[in-house]
Amino acid sequence: MDEPTSGLDARAAAIVMRAVKNISSTGRTVVCTIHQPSINIFEAFDELMLMRRGGKMIYARPLGHHSRRVIQYFEGISGVPKIRENCNPATWMMDVTSHSVEAKLKIDFASIYKNSHLYNENKLLAHCLSTPPSGSSDLSFPARYTHNFLGQFKACFWKQYLSYWRDPSYNLVRMLFMIATACVFSLVYWKHGNKINNQQDLFHIFGCMYLVGLFTGINTSQAVMPVVSMERAVMYRENFAGMYSPWAYSFAQVAIEIPYIFVQTALFVVIVFPSIGFTWCAAKFFWFFYVMFFSLLFYVYLGMMLTALMPTLLLAKVLGSVYHTLSNLFSGYILPPQHIPGWWIWLYRICPLGWSLNGFITSQYGDVDEAIIVFGEKKSISLFLKEYYGFHHDNLPWIGVVLVMMPILFAFLFALVLSKLNFQRR
Repeated sequence: MDEPTSGLDARAAAIVMRAVKNISSTGRTVVCTIHQPSINIFEAFDELMLMRRGGKMIYARPLGHHSRRVIQYFEGISGVPKIRENCNPATWMMDVTSHSVEAKLKIDFASIYKNSHLYNENKLLAHCLSTPPSGSSDLSFPARYTHNFLGQFKACFWKQYLSYWRDPSYNLVRMLFMIATACVFSLVYWKHGNKINNQQDLFHIFGCMYLVGLFTGINTSQAVMPVVSMERAVMYRENFAGMYSPWAYSFAQVAIEIPYIFVQTALFVVIVFPSIGFTWCAAKFFWFFYVMFFSLLFYVYLGMMLTALMPTLLLAKVLGSVYHTLSNLFSGYILPPQHIPGWWIWLYRICPLGWSLNGFITSQYGDVDEAIIVFGEKKSISLFLKEYYGFHHDNLPWIGVVLVMMPILFAFLFALVLSKLNFQRR
């Protein structure tokens, strides 16, 4: 207990210390730091450990009846003034062991204690108490945590479920943002999806999908950062207390986002897909939903990973801005893949936004053989996508696999970083 009587009047302090004394009488050990105690409170303690500035021990023994043992010890040191009648032993003890008294008497209380019989007795007592009885075994535990990984995960997931449900400022706002964004895109690109007559019409749809991935992705990534930053501080404390491992917490944090991202995707796709005028087909609707879902899932895990990687929320957002800039540049929209220099094409291959755009466009138009005017020539939409962007409808299953692997990779990195890095200052 750290100064349990601080800020209390004499009556309240006496009640608190009476309760503490009752606890100690049950056989439990109570350790207190005390500040300017009264005589009654000071003499309620059984033993005293007195340390001077710098952490050096100058007394460690029982107080004795009416503090007689501590008084006899310090009065036995040459030059130390005797305690006055009716003087508080705690006040007298602090006065006679002050630095000014040490300088005046030219003594060192820490050295005196180390050369005293008290020190030798305490050392012998510590040795006896630390020596286990014969035939006994060392205290050991089968694991660091009381529950297995599944038990930890369930507890962390339930905790995150309640935390997310009670946080409308995060979840409700991002749902409303998704609906508002879907409505804006629906109005701006109303029925453009079934009016592809030339390459410019296709560029418009490509730009629509690019902006969808950009706006929803960046918002999702930035919105989750404060949540993870706040939860991380709690995780540090609870992990240190041995409640659960960082891996259990990380996977619970990853898992709780899935249903919310699913609802976000459903709200967006139900509004945007028919409004833009994409072909009503179960396969095309599924692929649009699939690409949107895993794209948002990737971005939310990206935000979580960046937050875990940086010591502060501000640095995480700065690093996120750098990533989004590079992602936009190498997504294949601003600069088509065939115009990206060969030594930079690898960035396009690993850019998640590029794979999302590939999935959006290929799933909707990669199998359309309708002829359109392309730079003055007649070409089918599928052929134009192959030649201009390198989008092949046959690669759609591979695109699906990559879109699944991207969130899994960043979720694993989030868990790994959180388990290895600890930015707690205390």
